[in-house]
Amino acid sequence: MTSLEISLDDRLAKVKLLESEGNHFRILVDDKEYDSRIIMVEQGVYLMLLDGKSYNIELIEEGDPKKYFINTNRYSYNAEIIDAEAKYQKSRHADHGDDDSIISSPMPGKVVKILVSEGDRIKAGDTVVVVSAMKMESEYKVKKDRLIKEIRVKEGDTVEGHEPLVIIE
Repeated sequence: MTSLEISLDDRLAKVKLLESEGNHFRILVDDKEYDSRIIMVEQGVYLMLLDGKSYNIELIEEGDPKKYFINTNRYSYNAEIIDAEAKYQKSRHADHGDDDSIISSPMPGKVVKILVSEGDRIKAGDTVVVVSAMKMESEYKVKKDRLIKEIRVKEGDTVEGHEPLVIIE
């Protein structure tokens, strides 16, 4: 079952694919279940039969395969698909400030490499740890000169999201 969130203008909906067979889909939107059929009429234009009603939908990609402008017979929406990868990328680009004393991965993963030891003095931009998550390796660096106070993991460890990996001062 695939789960993701879809942002439609100011609304955020949790969507889960419960079942699919051909053009028939059973989905859960927030807490409501829908039975639908989706037929591509032409490139980017779809006919959706949803609970006995027919909807024409045009999807226009906005330069990113997860961002669309959606036209229906009555309304238009800006939409963004927020899947696990998008959440991960957003959390990687979030600014956590220069005074962070804990290095952690925003999502579960596996520690690939630890490039420092406790007591090491490191310079701004130095990589401290490499974590593999969602088939991507991410390097976690310090933003300014720091001292490695404690290393809480070892190479090969599986870690949870936001679990402290390295403590710095």
